Amino acid sequence: MNKSYEPPMHWGDHEDIAMALYEKFGDDFNESKIYRIRFTDLIEWVLALPNFEGKREEANEGHLEQIQAKWVYEWRDNNS
Repeated sequence: MNKSYEPPMHWGDHEDIAMALYEKFGDDFNESKIYRIRFTDLIEWVLALPNFEGKREEANEGHLEQIQAKWVYEWRDNNS
């Protein structure tokens, strides 16, 4: 099996999405900036992630809030 294979992500994969966003943006966004990201921007960034197979119309406020929260945890883990 190919070691670089990553299963596709969908909207419910909050933690995986958050880790991918942290890898993409690094420390460009700190905790307060992450919570100020507009959901319209967040949706676009998630849809652009490699291996993301969810659909725009499947996004909802609950998923987006969870992604933001997990992203903050990921940022904290890497900046403590």
